[in-house]
Amino acid sequence: MNALEKLIAANDANKFICVGLDTDIEKIPSFLRSSSKPVLDFNKSIIDVVKEDAAAVKINFAFYESAGYKGIKILSETIDYIPDEILVIGDAKRGDIGNTSKMYAKSVYDHFKCDAVTLNPLLGYDSLEPFLKYEDKLNFILALTSNPGASDFEKQKLDDGIFLYQKIIQKVNKWNTMKNCGIVFGATKSDELRENMNNIGSLPVLLPGIGTQSGNLEEVVYSFKSMKRKQLLINVSRSLIYKSNRKNFAHKAKEELVRLNSKVVKLFES
Repeated sequence: MNALEKLIAANDANKFICVGLDTDIEKIPSFLRSSSKPVLDFNKSIIDVVKEDAAAVKINFAFYESAGYKGIKILSETIDYIPDEILVIGDAKRGDIGNTSKMYAKSVYDHFKCDAVTLNPLLGYDSLEPFLKYEDKLNFILALTSNPGASDFEKQKLDDGIFLYQKIIQKVNKWNTMKNCGIVFGATKSDELRENMNNIGSLPVLLPGIGTQSGNLEEVVYSFKSMKRKQLLINVSRSLIYKSNRKNFAHKAKEELVRLNSKVVKLFES
């Protein structure tokens, strides 16, 4: 299956939650820290219990790059451990001039073999083109992000009267000729999500901000339900993987994943 097919298959199986492995060694259970590879052991334990119910796994590269070459090795080993049928998103937020982006694309897709990536579009089409050439992948392009600073630029109005993030959505629809584009839209921006569902159209949407950032799950789901469409991934990271700091941490993470998936399904059916 290509990346989009994996997403669709997950949604069809009532899986909507993307598990974010933003693993911080300072936050994992203390008893794991005596291990020779504590972050990898933690990640494997989480993957083992969520693999049946997760719609995707999103790995934030920064949490691994910060540890240097050892962190890069853990990143690679974590990705290799994820079952092939699960969509793997490299949360790297790449976007640079063409020849540099070509190398970034080779890194994410050819070396790490991720199914998808997050991309920053502010350098324009040529900065994303190397990623878009991978027809079987899925490129989630930042539109309106979940952080408070999104207002600094993404919510600035342009000369034609629309917001920058809306212009980005227009461009992504135009670039989506091979059906390998999606957008990142913060779950903390539920009013804007509802107002822009027509503009988003059929683009797959990665929605960070549920949990620690207090995004509204109900409002997110109702926006998609109102359009009778799915192709969404609701990312949950810290509030899921750190649900417990005891030896039952993996079990508690699975419980939270099952609970959230069930809640989304009930909202779609209500």
